[in-house]
Amino acid sequence: MLLAGLSTSHKIGLGIVAIVFIAFALTSSFLAPRRRADFPGKNGLSVFIIACVALFAAMIAAVELFGAESEAKGAEHKAAAAGKTIQVQEKEFKITLASSTVAAGTVTFAVTNVGKIPHDLAIQGGTKSSLIAAGKTGKLTATLKKGTVTLYCSVPGHRQLGMVTKLTVT
Repeated sequence: MLLAGLSTSHKIGLGIVAIVFIAFALTSSFLAPRRRADFPGKNGLSVFIIACVALFAAMIAAVELFGAESEAKGAEHKAAAAGKTIQVQEKEFKITLASSTVAAGTVTFAVTNVGKIPHDLAIQGGTKSSLIAAGKTGKLTATLKKGTVTLYCSVPGHRQLGMVTKLTVT
C-alpha cells in the first residue's frame, strides 16, 4: 500500500537504494567467498561491518523519508475527500453534473446558473440551496450516504420540465 502512494521519483529513489543493498548482500554472500575463501578476513571484517551498517541505515532512512512524505500525501487526500466538490450547471430545463458518482460523505455542490431565469438545487428528502439568479453561483453542502440521490430544481414546474438528475454515492 505504501508503494501506491509514492510518486515515481520516490519509487525510483527507493528502488535504487534497495538494488544497492541487495547487490551488496548477494556479492558478499556468493561472489566474494569464491574469490577469497576467508572473506571478509581479519583485516576486512571491520570494513565489511561498517558497510553493512551504512547500507542498512541508508535503507531505513530511505523508507522513513519516502514513507513520511507518502503519509502526508495520504492525509491531504483524505482531507480533500472529506470536502468533495461537484460542479453543477443549471439552465432551462436541465441539470448537468461534472461527475455522476461521488464517495459517501460531505459533498459540496458548486452550482452555476447558466440559464436566463432563477433556479435552485434540491436533494430529494434533504436540503436545498437558495434561489440562484441567472448568471450567478451558489452552493449546497450535504452529507450523503451510499445509494442513489435525486437532485432537482424545486422552483414550481421546473422538475416536471426535466430539471432532475441522479447521483450515485459509493
